[in-house]
Amino acid sequence: MAAKKSTAKTAPAPPPRRHPDAVEVVKSEDTTSQTLAKLATTSALSAVTLKSYSGAGDALDVADLVPEMKKAGEEAVAGNLGRVERMLANQAMTLDAIFNDMAQRSRRQDTFKGIEVLMRLALKAQAQARSTAEALALLKNPMPYIKQANMTTGPQQVNNTYADTPSHGGIQAGAGNFQSEPNKLLEADHGQRLDIRAQAAPSRANQKLETVG
Repeated sequence: MAAKKSTAKTAPAPPPRRHPDAVEVVKSEDTTSQTLAKLATTSALSAVTLKSYSGAGDALDVADLVPEMKKAGEEAVAGNLGRVERMLANQAMTLDAIFNDMAQRSRRQDTFKGIEVLMRLALKAQAQARSTAEALALLKNPMPYIKQANMTTGPQQVNNTYADTPSHGGIQAGAGNFQSEPNKLLEADHGQRLDIRAQAAPSRANQKLETVG
């Protein structure tokens, strides 16, 4: 009995791999300029920059980075800052590692110039690590916003206008001329001043004392 010959099945050809720096664009009614404007103002440019500094090379596609960066932005808008907090924590630890590396390198230098350059870089990394830690602490515990309030005790009035000084243009526009009230103790009537030269009437207190015989 003759054996049947088996026919080898050929596997389907894999789809062509997309260019690692290409971004897929959904077909729409927008013009080419409008489509490019939307890409330029979203995460497309940042994704290209992130890929170039990631060290992943062409194994990382920009088309995969764009939706992830968009997701991170939407999380921040919604108030979920967990990704940002993790980023700051990782950056602080990385900066601390740079500080220690530069400090250890400076210890092995034989010249004052080499020590100075490396220690300057070490202290810069240390300062950036501290700033990053402060930013993380502020993100976790934001400072409350305190609105300025004018508080007084007793019958006092607070006027938030410029003072009546030459540097501020004088009296505020619209205000009337200020005149002090006449002193009623010194003036019996307004315009008639008290004559202090008049002699007082004699009284028993002003009588001349006579010698007692």
